[in-house]
Parts: sequence; C-alpha cells; structure tokens
Amino acid sequence: MHGKTSICRELLNMVPNSIILEGGNLYRAIVYALMNSGIELEELKKNMKSVDIKEIMEKLKVSIKIENRDTTIYINNEKIDEEKLQSKESSLAVSEIGKIADNKNLYLFGHKIIDEFKNNYNIIVSGRDLMKIYPELNYHFLITASLEERVKRKCIQYNGKINEEEVRKNIIQRDKLQEESGFYTKYKNTIVVDVTNCKTAKESANKVFDNIKMS
Repeated sequence: MHGKTSICRELLNMVPNSIILEGGNLYRAIVYALMNSGIELEELKKNMKSVDIKEIMEKLKVSIKIENRDTTIYINNEKIDEEKLQSKESSLAVSEIGKIADNKNLYLFGHKIIDEFKNNYNIIVSGRDLMKIYPELNYHFLITASLEERVKRKCIQYNGKINEEEVRKNIIQRDKLQEESGFYTKYKNTIVVDVTNCKTAKESANKVFDNIKMS
C-alpha cells in the first residue's frame, strides 16, 4: 500500500532534517476517541455543528507527539495503534464528521504545531484541508490515483478483512463526503501528482520529490 502516509515516510529519506506531521491521524484519533466513549455516530452528527473539535480533543486527552521523526497519537496517555485509526469505521466517520464540524480552532492548533517545528525541521505534512490549516505551505501536493488502483491497494491494506466491493463502495462514499467538505480543492499553488502507475511508495515519493527544490 502506498497512500499519502507511505509516501510521506519515503520522503523522510529524501528530505534532510525532516519530520512528518499527520493531521489526518490527529482528526481520526479525536473521532475514534468519541466513538469509543460510547456515543453513536448518528448522535455525534446531530451535535457536531456547535461542537469545538479542539475542545473535544482536550477533554478526551488526545495528544500528538513526534517519535522517530513520525507522528504518534496518544489518547489519555495511551499510544494508539495506527490500524485502529485507519479502520473502515473510523475513516467513514471522519469524512462524515469533518463535513459538518466546526474545525476553526483545530486548524489554529495545527498552524501552531507547524510553527513550533518549522524553525528546526523541514516538515512533511500529511492530511486534508492543509491550505486552510497553513496557507504558507511551501508546496501543496494533491496525490491522486485511479479508483481501481486505490481499491486494489486498500484491499491489500485490509488483508482480506473486507471484500473488494465493500472497499470500492466505502472509497466512493468517502470521496463524495470529502469532496463536499472541500478536501479536494485545488489552489493556485497545488501540484497534482498521479501515482496510479507507481508500483511502490518509493516510486510515488520520487514523483513528488521531483517537484521539490531543495535549498
């Protein structure tokens, strides 16, 4: 599998003095913590318009740390396995909640985190809505691949736990929600990189890196 996160991890080997900030995993952790607190998704969706996501993060003790140059998520001081954050339920819930939640304070928090690290590191940020979080990004890449290629890669990631048709349905549903949320917006400085024909994460990362000018 070579999605955004895998590509970013390969870029760590190419960009000197770099770290990864995975905004998507932070958002997934917040939604994961909410769902594991016993609240049903439909109930969450009813109330999310008036909810401050950053405030929820503090209440549920969701925190972000950099370990081995990568983002690690903790909930109530317990390290959360990425497989839990990337589950089908979490991914769809994130797309639905992201569409209606008030993310303003969370975006301000994300901007602050980037500011804290940028003086000491080259920061590789992975996630959606990055231009809203940090308009001053040096580079903004939109990674794309064909639907069939994404289905194939996701099936490999799930290792047979979910059948192909369900994976396809979930991807189409998530794409629709994320497009409605504006996550696929192309800005004047957006560089679209199609990785459909890339066989490995390293090959995809090289395609991205070809567009970066190192000073």
